[in-house]
Amino acid sequence: MEKIGIIGCGNLGLSLLKGFRKQYPNAQLFGTRRNIEGLTGLEDNQTHFTSNNREVIEQCDFLIVALKPYTILSFFEENKDSFDPKRHTIISVATGITLAEIKKALKINEISLYRGMPNTAADVQESMTALSGSVDPLNRKNEVSELFKAIGDIVWIDEQLMESATILGACGIAYVLRFIRAMIQGGIEVGFDAKTANKIVSQTVKGAAQLLIQNGLHPEEEIDKVTTPKGCTIVGLNEMEHSGFSSALIKGIVTSYQKIER
Repeated sequence: MEKIGIIGCGNLGLSLLKGFRKQYPNAQLFGTRRNIEGLTGLEDNQTHFTSNNREVIEQCDFLIVALKPYTILSFFEENKDSFDPKRHTIISVATGITLAEIKKALKINEISLYRGMPNTAADVQESMTALSGSVDPLNRKNEVSELFKAIGDIVWIDEQLMESATILGACGIAYVLRFIRAMIQGGIEVGFDAKTANKIVSQTVKGAAQLLIQNGLHPEEEIDKVTTPKGCTIVGLNEMEHSGFSSALIKGIVTSYQKIER
C-alpha cells in the first residue's frame, strides 16, 4: 500500500488513519476534513491532511470514504467525474448506505467498490471489520482484505448483514465500554481506587476475549469453569440476570438495529 486516502477524518476516519500509519510506516497517508486546523499535530512526512477531497482522489488508488451517511451520496454525486474505474478502489464505511445507492450516485455500473464496517479499535490495530463487495473489475478483494487485516481482524459477509455487523461490531465498542465502566464503578464500591479498578477490569475483559478467540469455545463453557456451587460468581451472575442484564443488552442491540432500518 503506497498511498491510502481517507475521505472524512472524523473519529472513525482518524482511528483508521492512526492504525494504518502504525502498520504501513512507508505508505503515504492522505486524509480530508472540512476543518483541518485540529489535525496539524498529526501531520508528518508520511501523513498529509487537506480540505480538498479531489486532491486526495487524484493522489490515491485506494480510497476509504468515512463521511457521515447523510453526506456521502452527495459527495459521490459531486465528485463522480473524478473517479476512474480503471484505477480507483472505493471502500465506503458509512452506515446504512448500500453499494447500489453508491453506484447510482457515481453513475458508474462497474467500479471496484466495497463496503466496510470497522470500529475505532483500529487505532490500536484491534478493529473487527466486516466487509462486503459486488463486482470488482480490478480484482482487488485480496488487497482490501490485507488493508483491513493490518488494523485487526476481518470477516466477509453478505451485504444484507452489514447493518447487523454495524450494531454488533461498531456500536458494540460502546456497549462493551459501558459494561467496563460499570465494572469499574463496582470495583470502586468494593474498595479499589479508580485507577486500580480500571487496570484490573481492562485486563480481565481482554483476557476473557482472548479465551474465546484462542480456545474457540462458547462463552458459557468458560463461565462454567468459574462458577462453583454456592460460590460468589454464580450469585453475582444470578443477581445480574434478575435485574435484566442480558435482556437489556439484547434489547439495546435490537433497538440500535431498528434505528438503522428505519
